[in-house]
Amino acid sequence: MKAIDVIRTALASSEQFTLQLIEDMRDAPLTQPTSTGGNHPLWVLGHLAVVEGSLQEIIGGKPNPVADWQGMFGFGTEPTTNADDYPSFDEVLATYKRLRADNLKLLDALGEAGLDEPVQAPPGLEELFQNAGQAFLVIALHQMNHRGQVADARRVAGRRPMFEPEGAAA
Repeated sequence: MKAIDVIRTALASSEQFTLQLIEDMRDAPLTQPTSTGGNHPLWVLGHLAVVEGSLQEIIGGKPNPVADWQGMFGFGTEPTTNADDYPSFDEVLATYKRLRADNLKLLDALGEAGLDEPVQAPPGLEELFQNAGQAFLVIALHQMNHRGQVADARRVAGRRPMFEPEGAAA
């Protein structure tokens, strides 16, 4: 298996597993995962969109197309439960999907040989973003990190886990 195939698999799997949970919370997107707050599904989705946009900047030096969302969804922002503070769920989801599609095109354009190219603008985590291949893998791992927050928000909303091994107790 080539490195680019591993990256494609990681991106596809993390997206599938994470969006499945987020889209299930479409009717309760502001549900926070703990009694003391936390990153609700809409914030997670917007944050993932901002991170997808940042990949264009990190790898290619192009401006983040959703830089104006940094104040709502960027690192260090505090999620609110006021729907008026955010774009609609559908807008955020469509934006995320468009940015992911753009990044998959970028991955294809880089090809296997381009994965070792140094990134243009590491976001302060140089050891994790030494080259384009690492940057794509960090994006996939980052997405899975936030998946756990959405899973917890689903439980707060009274929803059962989406995957329960046969015979497992809840």
